Amino acid sequence: MDAEIDMKTFTVLTADIVSAYLRHNTIEPSRVPALIAAVHGSLVGQGQPVIEEPPPLAPAVPVKKSVHPDYLVCLEDGQKLKMLKRHLANAYDLTPAQYRAKWGLPSDYPMVAPSYAERRSALAKSIGLGRRALAPVPAPIVKRRRAKRT
Repeated sequence: MDAEIDMKTFTVLTADIVSAYLRHNTIEPSRVPALIAAVHGSLVGQGQPVIEEPPPLAPAVPVKKSVHPDYLVCLEDGQKLKMLKRHLANAYDLTPAQYRAKWGLPSDYPMVAPSYAERRSALAKSIGLGRRALAPVPAPIVKRRRAKRT
């Protein structure tokens, strides 16, 4: 029943608007139906939400200029960072895979500044990580002693 009331209301409003327009403007009689349809369509469409398209993605800096030896530049906000992964998780709730997909980055795009990665690698190697295990030492052969007979 509300739909009938709304349609009647829209019809009355359309008639009022078109008649007021025609009192002060002259148009060809063949264009009156198009005017009525346009006004009615505008009134009916007023109650519906307008769907806005999101603006196209534009990185804060060009992708080629986002990787520097000492830092990475976040494409979301332009911040200079040594470790991008934590910043993305805290500020934008993005994983590295989602970030790469969003900006069309290759899968080998770094999440850590190159110089920082080299320093961490050197530190790990200096404490003995990353070395291959030596050849396993063979277990000593234990001779079984026979039990004494009594």
